[in-house]
Amino acid sequence: MIAESWRAARSSVPPGHLDAAGCNVPSDRTLDAVVGHLRHEREVGGYRAVPDLHASRAALAALVGAGADDVAFLESGTAAMAALLGGWPLPPGSRVGVTRAEYGSTVMLLYRLARLRDWKLLELPVDDDSRLDPGGLASMLAGGLDLVVLSHVSSHRGVVQPAAAVGRLCRAAGVPLVLDVCQALGHVDTGDAGATAYVGTSRKWLAGPRGVGFLVVPGLAGDMDAAAPALGGHEWARRDVPTSDGLGWARGQAPVLDGPGWARGEVSPLAGAARYETSEGSIAARAGFGAAVLEHQALGPAAVHARLAELGVTARRLLDGIGGWRVGEPLDEPSAIVTLRPPPGVDPEAAVEDARSRAAEASLLIGTVPVGRAPADLPTPVLRISPSPGAYQEDLHALARVLDR
Repeated sequence: MIAESWRAARSSVPPGHLDAAGCNVPSDRTLDAVVGHLRHEREVGGYRAVPDLHASRAALAALVGAGADDVAFLESGTAAMAALLGGWPLPPGSRVGVTRAEYGSTVMLLYRLARLRDWKLLELPVDDDSRLDPGGLASMLAGGLDLVVLSHVSSHRGVVQPAAAVGRLCRAAGVPLVLDVCQALGHVDTGDAGATAYVGTSRKWLAGPRGVGFLVVPGLAGDMDAAAPALGGHEWARRDVPTSDGLGWARGQAPVLDGPGWARGEVSPLAGAARYETSEGSIAARAGFGAAVLEHQALGPAAVHARLAELGVTARRLLDGIGGWRVGEPLDEPSAIVTLRPPPGVDPEAAVEDARSRAAEASLLIGTVPVGRAPADLPTPVLRISPSPGAYQEDLHALARVLDR
């Protein structure tokens, strides 16, 4: 039923599409929302064509147990993570826990922030599948951590991290948890994680357009703010002082000026997660993402999760060992991200690219994951297969024939 409903919502799908973890297929409703908003901007002017995204924010927030005011839209998951961590008020010497399987861009960001702010990055213990060990985490929390950053599902390995257990441990220890749900929201259940903040993207399992990322920060703490203030999410603080420059800019509402163009006034963030947004962005893409989230909600998240888990298990059992390729996660892992390690005794980069190319010749769209995506956890590039809810099992069998050649 889910597969049929998902397909019925799309009048066009690329043949053999098995790359939802890269970029999923938007529905007709999503496409119409994007194009319709662009037309509206052309007709009335971009700044007058402001869509009401409250229902979309509320639907997105509900997926993680938050409210509409807890949501901020940005241009990507990477930008959202940078805005969040870049403005996080951790003092020098703070200890940040992260696993070796963390996404490459987030690791880059954390390394830079650690150098600039004298944070200490500590590796959290994982098992042989790179799954976080809750017992080991509990010990590290007891020893002193100030922040935990975790990807619920990695980009390079379809292992579902125990986010609910991690959330409980972090809350009990009073340590904030940032949960990267770029590969999780719309794919697996994230509603019971209870994280301090969630970072995600539109284009993957929620099947929205490219160019939209988001933050969800439930009950935003007063001392948290964006990495850089901007007029879209901040305002000049009120200052009850007289003007001295003759321009009339202060009058209790604007900054005191020392001279033309120089302000000494303070800025205040807007309430809620709006402080992370700017006044610019792809508003049409946000409108499309809103439509995609509402459609996912109507389809039934739990049913979608079950369908994706079923497809992932089917794909692993079918593909493991074919042509010497081996699955990179437990066969029964409840996710639809399936990674395949190259056969032994071959050049792994050449093997991965050759397999991707041969799949494309057979009208099968699959992904590849370079080592840079998770350099501490990924010894070689891998193939990545990630079917959407409407994927056909025949495409998986066709891929098996390609890999067996």
